[in-house]
Amino acid sequence: MDKIAVLIVEDIPSQAEKLVKILEAHQYAVVGVAKSNQEALDLFFANKVDILIIDIYLDGAPDGISFAETLNKVPGASRPFVFLTSAKDRVIFDRAKLTKPFSFLLKPFNELELLYSLELALEKFYGQQNVFNSSDQYTVFSKEYLFIKKKEALKKVRIADITFIEVEERYCTVNTVLEKFTIHISLSKISELLDITMFGRTHRNYLVNLYMIEEIKVSINKIVLTNGEVIPMSENYREFMQQFRTLR
Repeated sequence: MDKIAVLIVEDIPSQAEKLVKILEAHQYAVVGVAKSNQEALDLFFANKVDILIIDIYLDGAPDGISFAETLNKVPGASRPFVFLTSAKDRVIFDRAKLTKPFSFLLKPFNELELLYSLELALEKFYGQQNVFNSSDQYTVFSKEYLFIKKKEALKKVRIADITFIEVEERYCTVNTVLEKFTIHISLSKISELLDITMFGRTHRNYLVNLYMIEEIKVSINKIVLTNGEVIPMSENYREFMQQFRTLR
């Protein structure tokens, strides 16, 4: 499981240190701290970044906005970001809005404000309205990852690492190579969100990563995964086998 990668663009050391401390305490991975527009660009393109925290003013100039404008112009570079500022200039605020940030944090910020802003930014970036939630977690889907909130931490789970998903009443248990997560969503709904060429319904209660299948025991309606786990297969859900080439 990967951690959510954050790039910080902040030229004040004390503020940057505070951000790093909070983020690392909540299982985020800080890929770097940039103090200038150019340094931010260098770090961004040298690392895989999931989300950014950008101070609007760098060395007295609104270069944080310039950096965000650049990201919006470069194909494939768009990422969710949160602006951090103590500025009260309306003109600067209006210019910053045009870059479509997902949140503004005013200095001095507190820990919860920061964490909530990051969660909201991820949620908005992928166009979801916090629809899969329980009392202490939610799940956001992208093409490659699930972002699952587990208590106070956001977990980044590669979809390719999911071995199978099992439904238990109104909840789904997402089993990965290393651990498992329980999320509040129906199996039919999660099926709509996942790539049908990667995942197949093998049973009323199971969705399996087809790339993780080691063996299909048709005679006893069982599927063996690469990690040794055995999953049931139902007579009514054998359509997934059509995606495999069969030699007779």
